[in-house]
Amino acid sequence: MGKIQMVDLKSQYLRLKPEIDNAIEDVIMSSAFINGQPVKNFASNLEEYLECKHVIPCGNGTDALQIAMMALGFIPGDEVLVPSFTYVATVEVIALLGLKPVFVDVDPDTFNIDTEDLKKKITPNSAGIVPVHLYGQCANMESIIQIAGDNDLKVIEDTAQALGANYTFSNGKVQKAGTIGDIGTTSFFPSKNLGCFGDGGAIMTNDSDLADLLKMIANHGQKVKYHHDTIGVNSRLDSIQAAVLNVKLKELDDFAGRRRQVADKYDAAFKDNDLIKTPSRSEQSTHVFHQYTLILDKSIDRDKFKEDLAEKGVPSMIYYPLPVHLQKAYNNYGFKEGDFPVSEELSNRVISLPIHTEMREEDQSIIIDAVLNTIKDHVR
Repeated sequence: MGKIQMVDLKSQYLRLKPEIDNAIEDVIMSSAFINGQPVKNFASNLEEYLECKHVIPCGNGTDALQIAMMALGFIPGDEVLVPSFTYVATVEVIALLGLKPVFVDVDPDTFNIDTEDLKKKITPNSAGIVPVHLYGQCANMESIIQIAGDNDLKVIEDTAQALGANYTFSNGKVQKAGTIGDIGTTSFFPSKNLGCFGDGGAIMTNDSDLADLLKMIANHGQKVKYHHDTIGVNSRLDSIQAAVLNVKLKELDDFAGRRRQVADKYDAAFKDNDLIKTPSRSEQSTHVFHQYTLILDKSIDRDKFKEDLAEKGVPSMIYYPLPVHLQKAYNNYGFKEGDFPVSEELSNRVISLPIHTEMREEDQSIIIDAVLNTIKDHVR
């Protein structure tokens, strides 16, 4: 029996190997490594999957966020509202562009941006909202769109962890994560639900004029070669990564189903344990389980718990051990400990278990037994 992995990318590759190898070989034989036909095909295929008018591939998810903010015309000093409990890249781009991140606390059940706190943080300087669909399910987009409309704010969805999730509005309308706001962004980092074999990202929009501008910005600000109409960047998805993604995109719904099966088994195993809170599932959003994240009881020493699991051969991860507002790089924005109590509490208590598309039943049984036994050890 092999070592238990947080994400088993090798086994997933081996299952899809013939088609992936052929796709990569086709790129190599064509020698069109940049902006080759697979990139165009992938953009079109993802548009069809998402039911979105425009997909602009780019270099990575962080670039996608930067290009989106540049295209929306945010200027230095503008405030962008963002959850405090997220990966730093979401906030990093705001700071790099001279904008001001305004942190918002998160919902203690879904981990996503708290819309009531969001309303309180809006000022005359607010320009946009970046809801992060954390761990695999959508934020409360119906409320966020309403709030944005009432305050003339732009919405950029960070969909890096929830590509493929469906959001259902109160009127029954269903949209894919990343297609609801003004712009959606995503990452194809290898461990993502739709991951390539290197770096990659994409930007989504249903606004054709905005799509033209996004394309220009991602390509040095040019629509016609050597004619630069705006300040741009160099951010592109290479043909080999697009070829891999074209194969994997066909499997994305199956990937989500496999992850949900793993999550269901975890839920059933832990449901009666008062010291473990399993992930909540929103009524408005499907969950694609990029992560399976538990909240441990306050009585549990999480770091020791993690160490004890590792001694039993079970890996785990903490996403994220320090909220962004308490990171040294963001001290100058004036936030302090205690400002975002839910984010801070979650950072001290969350722990994520292995979840991926190739999970073997025997491995998951080992993980479950290790978690339950470790919990028992901690309450003796």
